[in-house]
Amino acid sequence: MLNHHDATIRVRYAETDQMGVVYHSNYLIWFEVGRVELMRALGFDYKLMELEDDTFIVVADVHCRYHHPAHYDELLTVRTSILEAKNRTLKFGYELLRQSDNKLLATGHTIHVACNRAGQVNISPKNTKPRSSPLPRPFHNRGCLPA
Repeated sequence: MLNHHDATIRVRYAETDQMGVVYHSNYLIWFEVGRVELMRALGFDYKLMELEDDTFIVVADVHCRYHHPAHYDELLTVRTSILEAKNRTLKFGYELLRQSDNKLLATGHTIHVACNRAGQVNISPKNTKPRSSPLPRPFHNRGCLPA
């Protein structure tokens, strides 16, 4: 089972201020990149889940702790893991590291709720999940994840 997934980000000029320091909201965007790449590595298909199953994972809570700044043109690693998988929610954890010295720049987490297009929480018919996946049943409908 995949423990975590690492995604590489290069800091773009547009993500920084005049001093070359990354603007704080970009860290949340990078968390999303890490989350999407982790799910892709697990065989998860967001598009199928949304289109065919009317299931969206909505951000309910987000936290970011900034330890050190990132700067223009640095290569960063976004390390993402699933911290908790409940019947209708997922909690992802993030570490942002500078590749040149492996310095921890930020940590954080997001909590997501499975909802339909109308914003109603998806009700799972069973409280079980397939053994091969860390994700709860609402995320396994019609090929969103391998069985």
